[in-house]
Amino acid sequence: MKRHFLFHLTVLLPVLLITACQSGAQTRYSAETEERIKQVENNLGDWVRTQYDTIWNLEERMKHHNIMGVSIAVIHDFKLDWVKSYGWADVSEKRPVTEKTLFQAASISKSLNGVGVIKLAQDGKIDLQADINDYLTTWKFPYDTISKGKPVTIAALLSHTAGLTVHGFPGYAQGDTLPTIQQILDGKKPANTEAVRSFIEPGSNVVYSGGGTTITQLIVTDVTGQPYHEYMQKNVLDPMGMKASSYMQPPAGSESELLATGYKPDGTPVEGKYHIYPEQAPAGLWTNPSDLGRYIIETALSFNGKSEKVLTPEFTKLRLDPVMQDAALGVFVAVKDSSYYFSHGGANEGFTCYYVGDVISGNGMVIMTNSDNGSLSAEVANSVATVYGWKDYYKPVLKTVVEVDESILEKYVGQYEAGGSTFTAKTEGDKLLISPYPGIWVNVYFTSDTDFFVRESRDEMKFVTDDKGIVTGFTASGTMIRKIQ
Repeated sequence: MKRHFLFHLTVLLPVLLITACQSGAQTRYSAETEERIKQVENNLGDWVRTQYDTIWNLEERMKHHNIMGVSIAVIHDFKLDWVKSYGWADVSEKRPVTEKTLFQAASISKSLNGVGVIKLAQDGKIDLQADINDYLTTWKFPYDTISKGKPVTIAALLSHTAGLTVHGFPGYAQGDTLPTIQQILDGKKPANTEAVRSFIEPGSNVVYSGGGTTITQLIVTDVTGQPYHEYMQKNVLDPMGMKASSYMQPPAGSESELLATGYKPDGTPVEGKYHIYPEQAPAGLWTNPSDLGRYIIETALSFNGKSEKVLTPEFTKLRLDPVMQDAALGVFVAVKDSSYYFSHGGANEGFTCYYVGDVISGNGMVIMTNSDNGSLSAEVANSVATVYGWKDYYKPVLKTVVEVDESILEKYVGQYEAGGSTFTAKTEGDKLLISPYPGIWVNVYFTSDTDFFVRESRDEMKFVTDDKGIVTGFTASGTMIRKIQ
């Protein structure tokens, strides 16, 4: 998953004048279900609400965020309630998104990988608490002094508590020479990422590591003697009914006509339509919302002792049991008063997606887009939660926006720096804008002369001055971003 300090996956971008067409060959539902779909399409909301906000609809938000295509599945009471698709799988080909269109699941791949790895433990072939080198035969993890003699376990890899490097992967363009998994793990050419090594002591904190997940991919192949995608197809995807999905890079045969083309934030397609990810376990799954909905339903049923197509209820509960903070085995969990959510998001080159399920209510949703801009997913998720009455999912923060005198705004103009990232602030009329990326500007909303927020981040922000009233920087949830000019 790609990240940027302060502004993560939700950068506001210029609008392309595309039409959010509703694709042909959509499934027709009952009048009651169609009404719920209509409500979801017309109740999109942000994490924050001000006195000036109105309720958004899906079509206008797709245009606003430059989203070429989106596909949505909603699960209600342990059943797939509806699936609907919008926009284009490929704009130049005028190929619409359909319910069968396949998207790159990106880091959601880690959730299904977790199921596959845990099945090996369920079958008695591995011990999740054992040293990973007990099962690695074609490569060994090179321990050093950072690990302080503590073993890296398989459970730690799945829960991001192994303390390893390499957050995520950029993938490889069509025609690039692909590295082996061993080359990826050692950071040797043609791999395009650094070696996967210890960053902090195992078990000391949650450090998100796609590199660690890649090690589990090698464990699967070393233990089973099978290609990773074949093991996952036979033992996880097919038994769950996810027969349209595949970890093959890319899916072969007629399925290639179903693959969505990825798009950059400015609306241009990814060169070659999409990237290739030999790092299959952390980033390589091609799937659609219908299939991911089946995974959510099976997880919830198994948790409640009503199914075991892949994992028994005992091992499903183990998978959803937090190891540290909100990190479980291939998923992140949030336990509320009346719900037990499991979820994961994902962002590959040209794709973003998100799913969440609740094992108590049997509710859930999947949102997949062929865009680098992740803003829409959260807005759709908020709408689904509102329409379906999820009591403890979406609670927008209410803020009152105030006008700030232009003379004060001018004091905030300049460049700021933190953690190697540079931010530029400028005025435009009576507004202040901040640029987290070259060419990208986001609006600043003030709640006082110094306190502010941006819709692209949930951070609490405040401009800071010295005892002479000179602006020295701004804080974002306690982190100081210093003014450098």
